[in-house]
Amino acid sequence: MNAVQVRSAERALSVGTWLIVCGAMLYSILTVTPLMSAHTPDEWAWTAPILPLVVDAAVVIVVKLDDVLARLGGHGGRWPVVLRWMTGLMTLALNTADSALKKDLVGVAVHAVAPLLLIVTAETSLAYRRAIAAAVTALETEQEAGRERREQAARERAERARTEAREEREHSAVMAREQREHEAALAREHSEREERARREERAAREQAEAAERESRERREREREQREQAREHAVREAAERRAQEAAEQGERERREREREQQRQAREQVERQERAEQERATLLARGPAETRLEEGLARRIVAAAFASDLSVRAAVELCGWSVGWVSARYSEHRTAGDDGHGQPHLIAVGGR
Repeated sequence: MNAVQVRSAERALSVGTWLIVCGAMLYSILTVTPLMSAHTPDEWAWTAPILPLVVDAAVVIVVKLDDVLARLGGHGGRWPVVLRWMTGLMTLALNTADSALKKDLVGVAVHAVAPLLLIVTAETSLAYRRAIAAAVTALETEQEAGRERREQAARERAERARTEAREEREHSAVMAREQREHEAALAREHSEREERARREERAAREQAEAAERESRERREREREQREQAREHAVREAAERRAQEAAEQGERERREREREQQRQAREQVERQERAEQERATLLARGPAETRLEEGLARRIVAAAFASDLSVRAAVELCGWSVGWVSARYSEHRTAGDDGHGQPHLIAVGGR
């Protein structure tokens, strides 16, 4: 842990301690003042907040001085401990007295929370500050030892650097003599390397040209293969489209044929039903009374479709000749307009 982290922890402890102290003081004043007012003469009721303020001021003094002593690494002796516990117990007694007098155990427990928290916080913050002060001292001692070790290492490195520099100078003199001899040998080798490099460069150029020719030929072959594959794919696609179009036309033709057959079957079935209904209506025989209009219209339509006379239709439905003649005229008009024979079901229901 470094100094920054220690200072951050110490600030957090200080802020938390003072928040608890201030909250406990405010709560104590609000709780104790009504008790003091109830036990103070009316003319002196305004002095009720003084006692909790005095007790809480002692708490502030204890917390602040403990903070300073902990930072300095000192110890105040027995009296600060006595004052700290005395003020804490006084605060506890004042806060719980009213509830205790009323024999309200829940009130005693509730009003004891803030004083007990204040007492424990004061003791705990003091222990934390002493521990932090000891940790800071140990950290500073360790940093001082580390600084001394670094200085010693720096001195050793400087001495080693001076020794290495002296050896380097001696070595440089030897190397200079060897360098001169080596340069003469390098000059000879350089001329030989240049000649060899020219030969290798010429061979590499020829090899590169051959590789380029081979690459061009390979690209040409690949391009021709791609063109052939593309043409083949186009032909296959055209053949598939033609085959699909032929299959689609065949399916549509079969669908049309099935639809025509279905319509023809429905037409035949309608005609058979109409014929059957006409036969049923005409088989009823002469009507004894005049039938209802809907049934009479259906019988007249069946008689007209079967080319029966008006009189026969009159006997079947029981209506007058004039009414039946009017219905025959309607059916003839409908037939002349191109509607064909009357549909028995469409004339009217029962």
